[in-house]
Amino acid sequence: MLEKGSDSIVLDDAGKASGMIELRRQEALLKTGALQNAILTSANFSIIATDEKGIIQLFNVGAERMLGYQAAEVVNRINPSDIHDPQEVIARAQALSLELDTVIAPGFEALAFKASRGIEDSYELTYICKDGSRFPAIVSITALRDDCDDIIGYLLIGADNSIRKQVELELHEAMAMAEKANLAKSDFLSSMSHELRTPLSAILGFAQLMDSGTPTPTVSQKRSIDQILKAGWYLLELINEILDLSVIESGKLSLSMEAISLPEVMQECRALIEAQAQRHAISITFPEFQNRYFVKADRTRIKQVLINLLSNAIKYNNVGGTVAVYCLTSTPGRIRICVEDAGVGLAPDQLAQLFQPFNRLGQEASIEEGTGIGLVVCKRLVELMGGVIGVKSTVGKGSVFWFELNLTAGHNGAAAKPAALVPAQQEPAGMQMRTILYVEDNPANLMLVEDLIARRPDIRMLSARDGISGVEIARAALPDVILMDINLPGISGIKALKILAEDPATAHIPVVALSANAIPRDVAKGLEAGFFRYLTKPIKVNEFMDTLDATLKFAKAKADSARSQ
Repeated sequence: MLEKGSDSIVLDDAGKASGMIELRRQEALLKTGALQNAILTSANFSIIATDEKGIIQLFNVGAERMLGYQAAEVVNRINPSDIHDPQEVIARAQALSLELDTVIAPGFEALAFKASRGIEDSYELTYICKDGSRFPAIVSITALRDDCDDIIGYLLIGADNSIRKQVELELHEAMAMAEKANLAKSDFLSSMSHELRTPLSAILGFAQLMDSGTPTPTVSQKRSIDQILKAGWYLLELINEILDLSVIESGKLSLSMEAISLPEVMQECRALIEAQAQRHAISITFPEFQNRYFVKADRTRIKQVLINLLSNAIKYNNVGGTVAVYCLTSTPGRIRICVEDAGVGLAPDQLAQLFQPFNRLGQEASIEEGTGIGLVVCKRLVELMGGVIGVKSTVGKGSVFWFELNLTAGHNGAAAKPAALVPAQQEPAGMQMRTILYVEDNPANLMLVEDLIARRPDIRMLSARDGISGVEIARAALPDVILMDINLPGISGIKALKILAEDPATAHIPVVALSANAIPRDVAKGLEAGFFRYLTKPIKVNEFMDTLDATLKFAKAKADSARSQ
């Protein structure tokens, strides 16, 4: 009885267990059915099922809502390609044909080609609604297969892509507007630079002539000339730094990143800064390198940063103070260049305001000239070169400005030093006179160059007030060198250069640009156009004369070579 009773208990438990399994199966089926019903009745997705030939067999509520058709209007009547933009379907077929090197017919075959080969596929196409309206959609397509793995149809699930497309369109329009604004800003700054540099060229040019003229200026005159030059060079520095900052912030600054020898850069900066240090009675020391460190940087820009920090350390130091330059390599793969001064130091509130444009930290009333932009430019340049910049300061003890750059492997042998223009020697008496043609419409600039050339008895100068006249005079006189302004009446200096270069009679004459268009893209554009050199206004007398000598030397060598052939 016990055994029978036990058997009865076991059977009862098994029945209950079987009942529970069946109950769970029914629940799962109901849940699956509910899920299927939810999918088929979803208003947010278009769900379209076709047979193996692509004829629509199922058209859910979402498809009806999105496309405006009732299921009865499309089931067993059309295929999905009939409600897609036909040109996009053709384009898809052509793209697949090129990709797979086979002919894909436009139509449903183009939509289902990848899915039919077991590749899960999704694409962006435009749906055409019953009323003729359109909207972009993202559609995924999957092949439906039976137990024998034969295709029995296709399932297409689509989602309205209008919002994303609208966001993309708005983003594209915003980027276009920003680019247009940047271009307008660059054009304005270029124009502003030109307009400011043109009168400044006359001011600084004639002041330099007076300063170096004969007879020597009196003490009173010298004092006045020095003030003119000081104010003029300060204004030029301000213009340059504003343009530099603008180019950096527009994202259009071009850097030439290469392995730079840090000891050589230090030596070059030392030569450039020592005169300023001596004028301020500042003792300055540079490191003695045991290793030849190379950094990944732009040579011109790293010098610009270091010179700016050195200049500030000298200007804002105590009389008879010191400046020490040293390097630290505590961070792996990087080197920190430090510029330490013995000045008054900076308070915490001043440190918080560093690297802000036009903020001179209360130094506006000091005798030292400054723009309040230099440190901002330094920060941007260091960051563009992959580095960081910072400062430590103690009131009454001085400051340490530093920047870090990445170390890199150096070149074999010494790194090349930047080429310098070497003034040509004056030609001995009795040699043939050299001729230059200056094409310039601004009377003050023309007069300045005339006065400079008057100091050279071996050179005579011709002039023209516009590009067309300049070309005509060049063809008639065949000068040794042509100086060319860019913004000229009639035709531009670049157009005049092109005409001269295409004429066999004048193609050999080197043409030097002398222009107030001074932002980097203007200079690059001029050099690409074929100018032998590009000088910017205001004229620096020594630079101008050195360039003129180098160009005359080049012209003579070219002429001698042509005669010997």
